[in-house]
Amino acid sequence: MGFTVAIDGPAAAGKGTISRAVAAHFGFAHLDTGLIYRAVGKRVLDGEEPLDVARSLSAEDLDALGLRTPQVAQAASRVAVEADVREALVDFQRAFAMRDGGAVLDGRDIGTVICPEAPAKLFVTASPEVRAVRRHKELLETGHDAGYDSVLADVRARDERDRTRATAPLKPADDAVTIDTSHMSIDEAVAAAIAVVTKARG
Repeated sequence: MGFTVAIDGPAAAGKGTISRAVAAHFGFAHLDTGLIYRAVGKRVLDGEEPLDVARSLSAEDLDALGLRTPQVAQAASRVAVEADVREALVDFQRAFAMRDGGAVLDGRDIGTVICPEAPAKLFVTASPEVRAVRRHKELLETGHDAGYDSVLADVRARDERDRTRATAPLKPADDAVTIDTSHMSIDEAVAAAIAVVTKARG
């Protein structure tokens, strides 16, 4: 049986960076579950029905070009509130989590819904303002022209959608360790996460 690490948190809090580093440190497989929803969102933007896409999603869809654009992010956030879409994607994620050799999954509902029995759970967060600065820098570096104010509004809108959706709202699991990265370096945040996982492994 593999060892599962569940890492949740809002957009641009650093959970992806932390998850990849934790997976590399322990030699675990890594799944950015946000990419699953982005892959669905992208195909929906191309004219497909969300539930049809969720039921037919493949690993190749996660390698599609253009999954990191703001338009796809918004589409992903919209399809993620649909209960039947989320349900269709649960098995995909749980199968990954149970793989031999260990797995790190990051998303919005890993510790609460997908892997509630995971022995290591983290909730990575940061203030909306700090997260907007990070996302704005990312967008500029990838050639997307977006103003900070619009990015901050976008971050807050996604937070509101994620926290208030009826199915699997964004919240820490009761037994998750919260890491606030607002004033932490990447190295500090990664070290804190590795310490949590190391302790959970005993």
